Amino acid sequence: MPIIDQGSGTPLVLIPGIQGRWGDLRPAVDMLSRSFRVITFPLCGERTSDVRFDPARGLDNYVAQTIAVLNDIGVRHAAVCGISFGGIVALRVAAAYPERTRALVLASTPGPTWQPCRRHEVYARAPRLFAPLFVAETPWRLWAELASAFPDRQARARFLRSQLRVLLDAPLSFRRMAERARLISKTNRVADCASVTAPTLVVTGEAELDRVVPVDSSIQYLRLIRDSRAVVLERTGHLGSITRPDAFAALVRDFVGAARPVAA
Repeated sequence: MPIIDQGSGTPLVLIPGIQGRWGDLRPAVDMLSRSFRVITFPLCGERTSDVRFDPARGLDNYVAQTIAVLNDIGVRHAAVCGISFGGIVALRVAAAYPERTRALVLASTPGPTWQPCRRHEVYARAPRLFAPLFVAETPWRLWAELASAFPDRQARARFLRSQLRVLLDAPLSFRRMAERARLISKTNRVADCASVTAPTLVVTGEAELDRVVPVDSSIQYLRLIRDSRAVVLERTGHLGSITRPDAFAALVRDFVGAARPVAA
């Protein structure tokens, strides 16, 4: 399977969000790789992945894929970091494989009881039909946080151009995104939290800037995961890992560096 393996140091698995593409996370990969051996990959079922998605296995497809990646490159223990939907996968990895998880980072991750709104549930049932409506909502969801992260218009334009290049290289699949969205309501994240033993960092943006996942929902992980703490990445909303990748990488570096290594 395609594996991106960049940098050196403590291994850190970076699990992409609902779009399934690692290229969206390139700014985070580049900054994190200054401190970590960053390992990432396209989620199974993506055009750029040679791993098939089995509907009967649900979320566990991505868990198995993550462990297979670590096995393929000979990594026994790693910090596991999930972005948005990828955080739901990372949570399950940490719950199912505590002996392989050095630390857990949940960035802009839907909370343990959060569910998509009714409108988006309808979109997910007929993604091809409702894709134009979903796209039309994007400026409302993201514009405020982009303006906050990039007050300079030229910097904002450069960021948008870089994301457009990713989109052209690996077009979105609304069908696969909808498939993943439907999995959210089928996962028992509360039960997964009870099985997590790794120190956990919950990274959110500012509540008024994240219009994708309510920050209040993400903070609920603190009451369910024993050794957990939260931090707000200022001037960001849902996309802080890529709009302010330097600040994001610094938070992750300090947290993982303080985590006790997993016993062999």
